[in-house]
Formats: sequence, structure tokens, C-alpha cells
Amino acid sequence: MVLDDHDRKLLRAVQRDSDRTVQELADLIGLSATPTARRLKRLAEAGVIRKHVALLDPEALDLQATLFVTVRTSHHDADWLKRFADGVARMPEVVEFYRLSGDIDYLIKLCLPDVRAYDEAYKKLIAIAPLSDVSASFAMEAIKNTTELPV
Repeated sequence: MVLDDHDRKLLRAVQRDSDRTVQELADLIGLSATPTARRLKRLAEAGVIRKHVALLDPEALDLQATLFVTVRTSHHDADWLKRFADGVARMPEVVEFYRLSGDIDYLIKLCLPDVRAYDEAYKKLIAIAPLSDVSASFAMEAIKNTTELPV
């Protein structure tokens, strides 16, 4: 899909605040409401806009600890991967989960009430499938944390 300047402005605007009305978005990008609404619909139908969500404050929900867990495994077959991926995906404290290239096989981001809560998450994680190494680091400070993609 080819994006023009209006599409890019629109995408930047909805990433910052998707609660804006079509008219507010139209004013921001320099178009009238009808073509702006058509662009939003086209971008959603094309899958560029996947969904609209509310961003919650982790601290307001008593989730002050962000941990990054690295996992190494000696198992790389499809059955093991499905078992591991499905098990990790079912853990509500897991907010991001990546399969990596290089020395580390998987990276998992957890949001927890505190670092002590990691022990329970660790026990769930190691019960899913055989792992070679699990290591965790906790974030001391979020210097940049955004959901906005560079458009």
C-alpha cells in the first residue's frame, strides 16, 4: 500500500490519540471529514490500522516491575516451539514475546507487581517446556516507552 503525506499525518495522529473525532483528525491533516473518514476506513481494511486500544497505566494497576527474560533452549523443533509459544502466550503477565536470532532464543517482557512476583512467573515459565537457560533483568527506569511507530 502506498501512503501519501495525508495518510502519514493521519497515522501519526491516531497513534497519539485514537479517541479524536473524524473532524478533529481532518483538521489536523488538512482535509475535510469525508475524505479523512474514507482514509481511516481504507487504512483499517488494508491492515495498516490493526485495532484501537486503550493504553493503561501500569503503576495505577500495581504493576511497577518490568522484567525482561531471556531464554535459551536446545530444542528447535516445531512441536516444542508450538508448546512453548502457546504456553507463554497464555501467561497474562507476558506483554511481549519474541523469537530472536543470535545467542538468545527468546525475549519475554513481563509486567508484574514487584520483582518478587517474578518467582511465580518463573515457575510457570519453566513448567511449559524444557529450557536450557532462563535469565531475567528488571527495568530500573523506562527512558522511552511508546507504542507509536515511526511513520
